[in-house]
Amino acid sequence: MIPVSQNQPLPGYLDCMTNPADLPPQELDTLLAIMRALRDRDDGCPWDIEQTFETIAPYTIEEAYEVADAIAHRDHGALCEELGDLLLQVVYHAQMAAEIDAFAFDDVVNAISTKMIRRHPHVFGDDAQRANKPTKGFWEREKAKERAGDAPVLSNVPVALPGLTRAAKLQAKAARVGFDWPETPDVIDKVSEECQEVLEAHNAGDQDKTTEEIGDLLFVLANFSRKCGVDPEAALRGANAKFERRFGHVEATLRSAGRSPQETSLEEMDALWDEAKEMERGT
Repeated sequence: MIPVSQNQPLPGYLDCMTNPADLPPQELDTLLAIMRALRDRDDGCPWDIEQTFETIAPYTIEEAYEVADAIAHRDHGALCEELGDLLLQVVYHAQMAAEIDAFAFDDVVNAISTKMIRRHPHVFGDDAQRANKPTKGFWEREKAKERAGDAPVLSNVPVALPGLTRAAKLQAKAARVGFDWPETPDVIDKVSEECQEVLEAHNAGDQDKTTEEIGDLLFVLANFSRKCGVDPEAALRGANAKFERRFGHVEATLRSAGRSPQETSLEEMDALWDEAKEMERGT
């Protein structure tokens, strides 16, 4: 039997030494018990015991991406599994926090429940509040009320976000206080300008400057995406998937002829690439 009590009160049916494998697998309390058992200093898993917030954080990010991937592939079975993996990350962090008396899983649930109710008075408020439908920017205004009045405009944009996503969020925050190009064509002009600066830096053989200018170009492209109402990260994921799909056609066609890309000229591979494009267009 594995002890599951560790720094947190247990529900009624876990008031003794209980093996989590004997508990109903669909219950959240079972998952919490599993994590307590894995982290138990005497009988737990050596790998799980040695983990910290810092070592688990990359897995948390990875699991979020795998959820997004399952959604992109419209794979509901995979989505169910990946959501479970993501939930495990929340349980993992909450258990480690409980072990140092920082907070417990119940505190996590309490915080998000309280926040969602507070930010949706038009759903959970009194009759007068429910009668007022939210206007554009309502969510951001509610979030702003919770922050200090003198907080920097660009605060609370997580550094760990993907670069393009973070760029768009930073730009959106600046735009709310009027720091934005008035018209979308203005951004296109800036894209052209940044492309020229990338080329000049590259031709000069300045690697550091080239890196900086490419960053500026990507930043402006993220802004253009935002102005168009497009998620730049999602757009890039789509382009990645398209590249994989079309290059896969190139490889498959060559393989069927007993050849490999290494044995093929660029011109022939380009022709097969164009063939893949035409096939996707149905022409």
